[in-house]
Amino acid sequence: MTSGGYDPNQYPEGGQPHGQPYPQGGQPYGQPYPQGGDQYGQPPQYGQQQPQYGQPPQYGQQPQYGQPPQYGQQQPQYGQDPYNPQAQLPGFGNYGGQPGDLGTRIGARVIDFIILVIPQLIIGFLMGDSVGMNLVLTAVWVLVTLGYFVGMETMQGATLGKKLLGLKVVAPGGAATIDPTTSLKRNLFLAANLIPCIGSLVTLGLAIYIAVTINQDPNKQGWHDKFAGGTQVVKA
Repeated sequence: MTSGGYDPNQYPEGGQPHGQPYPQGGQPYGQPYPQGGDQYGQPPQYGQQQPQYGQPPQYGQQPQYGQPPQYGQQQPQYGQDPYNPQAQLPGFGNYGGQPGDLGTRIGARVIDFIILVIPQLIIGFLMGDSVGMNLVLTAVWVLVTLGYFVGMETMQGATLGKKLLGLKVVAPGGAATIDPTTSLKRNLFLAANLIPCIGSLVTLGLAIYIAVTINQDPNKQGWHDKFAGGTQVVKA
């Protein structure tokens, strides 16, 4: 016992009675925690960051491969590679080069029909103007027209009009040559000329609709191209 009633044996430095164990789970007063800290609930080390459950990646971070895009993230368009949006997947347009524009394609059709109509007018003038003869002549002209388009596209990849204006037809999937069945499908609208009296008007209406669908499609594919399985007219 010292002066003032203070007994160092009873209250040693740190405030714990001499010879008494520390309370269970406690820590000596004034002493640091052991190196490494408490195991349970220990915070992450310096420089580490653990996102909360369901938290989206921070700005600048990329989601892991195979994870679905986060809310608000732009979805890849149909036919695009999700990991390279600038590239088209096989079988989705833009097969053989830059798509041919609508004006050039219309010009090629006009050239082709001039080539086909001139012989028809000459034959019609020589054979007379009877109704029966006109029907026969129309049927022959439709067959010749279909044969011209199918034959040129199958053997040459383009009609004379397309060749003059630097265009070619590629098959679905990007094949260099188009088969006769596919070519016939994309030109089958010309058979509407066989309808009596209004055949030419129906064909004209279908041609206008083709032009509209070409202009609206990003790959410049008309409905006749899609009906044929995905043909495309591109710059040669």
